[in-house]
Parts: sequence; structure tokens; C-alpha cells
Amino acid sequence: MSDDRPLKSAFELAMERLRQKDRDEGIEESEPLSEAQKERISELRREAGAKLAEIEILHGKDLAAAGGDPEKIREREERYRIDRARVESRLEDSIAKVRRRG
Repeated sequence: MSDDRPLKSAFELAMERLRQKDRDEGIEESEPLSEAQKERISELRREAGAKLAEIEILHGKDLAAAGGDPEKIREREERYRIDRARVESRLEDSIAKVRRRG
């Protein structure tokens, strides 16, 4: 190899691939976040964390109430998975809105 450029780390290569993927998908590189945006994102993450903790507690109670019935346990596990995914999806959407608003 006659190239004088230094080799890139695995991290640098991965970040380049992610940036290229974002460009391919039409996602623009954003400007640095303002302090207000950072605070709002932190607040959103705290709220989502609290909601996930609540869901976890309720899920534990639901499993205990299932009484070992495999069908009830399966239904409750599926409901739990859906509830978690919903909270996580809403968090991602909310963060994306904060980033876009600038």
C-alpha cells in the first residue's frame, strides 16, 4: 500500500458507514444542539425512563397474577413487549422533532 494516510480505527470506519447510510436515507447531518434542545431531550429521556420503569413494575405484577398459566404468561409478555416498543418509539419520534426544530 503506497498510501501515506494513516489507517482508520474500527470506530472511525463504523462512523463513516453510519454517516453514509444517513446520507443515503436523506437524513442530514444536524447542527450542534442548543442547550435548550439538550435539556428537552434529557427531559424526554427521563420521562420515558420513568414510564418504562412503571411498565416493568406492572409487568411483574401481571406475571404474578397469571398464576403460571402459559397462555396468560405469553399474552402478558406480548403486551409488555408492545408497551415497551411504543414508549421507545415515541421517545425516538419526540427526540427527532426536537432536533429538527433547531
